Amino acid sequence: MFYFKINDNSELRLLELRHADNLFKLTDKSRDYLREWLPWVDSTKEISNSKEFIEGTLKQFSNNNGFQAGIWYKGELAGVIGLHGINWANKSTAIGYWLGEGFQGKGLMTSACKSVIDYCFNELNLKRIEIRAATENHKSQAIPERLGFQKEGCIRSSEFLYDRYVDHFVFGLIKEDYNRLI
Repeated sequence: MFYFKINDNSELRLLELRHADNLFKLTDKSRDYLREWLPWVDSTKEISNSKEFIEGTLKQFSNNNGFQAGIWYKGELAGVIGLHGINWANKSTAIGYWLGEGFQGKGLMTSACKSVIDYCFNELNLKRIEIRAATENHKSQAIPERLGFQKEGCIRSSEFLYDRYVDHFVFGLIKEDYNRLI
């Protein structure tokens, strides 16, 4: 199974069905906070919804099409990070992520993203990684900016969030640029 130690306090572990209760509780506890930028929050109403999500992510992993990992901080599930599929023909992927409200401001997401980027470029031998973030979601944009991604453009009306469409900035990082940064 996928496991990556980030530092002494945090690690990434592939989400498994036994994590469904923790995942649901984290989502539920941060519901209002997460809802601002994540379209799936309202449809996560009970533990069975978290189980269905995890089942789908395990299928994704077994099909060699990316993964979804829990971000664990001091033994507690803090959030999720993963790949929105892998385009093997073009050796590219996109990273998605979220943290529970109580885990903000600890540098967890930057560290988790760096670990996933290292994995993508060094283990999967990918060429390109994207991160997309709503144009008004400054916290989410700060992650790729910190990690050397280039802001490549804006996709208008990219995502429907409950009652409105939001535009997304696209941030891209290619392996050669990343290798020069580290």
